[in-house]
Amino acid sequence: METFRTPDLQAPRFRAETYEVLNKEFFDRFRKKYPKYKNYKDKELRSIIKSFNKLVFETVIDNRNGVELPESLGWLFIGTCQPSKKKNIDFAKSKKYGVKVSNKNWDSDGKLAKIFFTNGNLKHKVKNIEFWGFSGSREFKRTVAKTYPENWNNYIVVDPQRKLKLAYSKKVANEIRLKKQEYALKDYNEFDL
Repeated sequence: METFRTPDLQAPRFRAETYEVLNKEFFDRFRKKYPKYKNYKDKELRSIIKSFNKLVFETVIDNRNGVELPESLGWLFIGTCQPSKKKNIDFAKSKKYGVKVSNKNWDSDGKLAKIFFTNGNLKHKVKNIEFWGFSGSREFKRTVAKTYPENWNNYIVVDPQRKLKLAYSKKVANEIRLKKQEYALKDYNEFDL
């Protein structure tokens, strides 16, 4: 067993500069572009954006295939992945017991949840597609962490050796094909000649 050295909480920290997208400049440009929303305050616009984002991530969690983002920006979905080769240390338990304790994810059979963003398989290609990325909000990540152990078997299994867009598009196309077949057979009666 490896002993756990508790971190020095008073040590100096490096904090990277962050950029807030929903700032005064953004809201001024938004009102200039869409004058019909000029009566809305910054706080109201911010709450509308946050409530929309919350609806999107709740849909991603509930829907196996994820969500296509507006304006054909890409797809968001949750994938089931194999555990990483590095040790996943549980810092709270390690500090409590004084020994390195690793988290094994027994609730999900050792599998991990990852939030995937892909924009490779779209009808209309976006300019500079390689520069687009996605980083989930803290609320989104924590909600996925809470709900994943209950429904971990429902999500798409992502193979680390295959390209993501190929695996995802095959799964989605297959499920759409099955839904079409079910719909076509809904009114079928073999005795009706």
